[in-house]
Parts: sequence; structure tokens; C-alpha cells
Amino acid sequence: MIRPGARIGVDVGSVRIGVAACDPDGLLATPVETVPRGRGDVERIVALAEAHSAIEIVVGLPRSLSGAEGPAADGVRDFARILAGVAAPIPVRLCDERLSTVSAQRGMRSSGVRGREARQRLDQAAAVVILQSALDTERATGRPPGRTVQAET
Repeated sequence: MIRPGARIGVDVGSVRIGVAACDPDGLLATPVETVPRGRGDVERIVALAEAHSAIEIVVGLPRSLSGAEGPAADGVRDFARILAGVAAPIPVRLCDERLSTVSAQRGMRSSGVRGREARQRLDQAAAVVILQSALDTERATGRPPGRTVQAET
């Protein structure tokens, strides 16, 4: 069983942030926008969450295949804590994003998207993979995916 309500999925990169959203029934994630990283990025994500009446924001946490976390994961955790503070009362959850970019690249390649267009859409596609995985996990387990992020104090 999945909780009703739209959600926002976020793939945080060093240059761009991919954003996806799902329908209020939590069935299908779709691309929304690529937000440039920097001034106003958190506020833009919160605005998108509010525009979609999201019940939560799912942020992908990068891990290696072994499950280890590196510097990129530290940066995403910091970003998620800041986002949680600005997005309140909308909760922010961190979910494992292993292989999301690889999966997004494969999907785009198989549908004929290449070159510059692919680079511009890759972040959104990765956000779709992250959000769809979170939805599928909740549907299979009956529990919200990942962990809730506490706001930076």
C-alpha cells in the first residue's frame, strides 16, 4: 500500500539538480525541470514541491555499489538538511540512488536521445529513476522509503 499524494524526486549534482514529480496516486514519476545549482536552487525546489502539492521530497543519496558513501554523499546530505529547513513542513527523505544515473543513461540511449540533448535531460531522468524507485519500494514494503532528514539547525 502506498500513501496517497504527489512527491518530488531530486537528483543533486554539483552543477545541476534534476527534478521529477509523480501523480497524486504515486504511480508514475515524470521529469519536471533541471534547476541550476547555486543561489535560489533550494527555494526553486520548494516552489516546485508546493506547486505539485507534494507530501514529501525524495532526495537521491549517492553510494558506491558496495554501499559506501563518499564526498558526494556528504554534499547531498548537507543539501538535504538545508532543503528540509526551507521546505518545512514538507518532509525530506534520503533514498539510495545507486545506479540511477546509469539507468537513466541507458533509458535515454535506448529511446534515441543522444549528445547535448541527453546531457541536458540526464539530471531529470535520474530524478525520475530515484523517485520511481522510492515509489516502487513503498508499494512493495508498505513503508516510506529511505530516511527522513532533520533540518539543519
